[in-house]
Amino acid sequence: QVQLVESGGGLVQPGGSLRLSCTTSERVFSIETMGWYRQGPGTQRELVADISRLGSTNYADFMKGRFTISRDNAKNTVYLQMNSLKPEDTAVYYCNADCRETRSSSLVNYWGQGTQVTVSS
Repeated sequence: QVQLVESGGGLVQPGGSLRLSCTTSERVFSIETMGWYRQGPGTQRELVADISRLGSTNYADFMKGRFTISRDNAKNTVYLQMNSLKPEDTAVYYCNADCRETRSSSLVNYWGQGTQVTVSS
């Protein structure tokens, strides 16, 4: 079973930066949309940004140009560059991807296990 493996979370001061990465645990035939969601304490999970296989991006309004999503299709990896971080960005960040394991497989949606991002002085 394919798993999404996230990395890059941690503790950062307000105004700082972090780069999250997410890749598949094994090679897959193709990945369509890849994205990042987040869930803060006592809140619902919300979309941060997503990116299509061809590179079209979609951002949540609260990004205001601070975050950038990108992907490397050859590496089955999606990135989230987060700049000018604020305490309200503190959350567990989850990777999400629509994967086709083989040429004949159906598209299956996967979630990562989540990585904690804490913005605090």
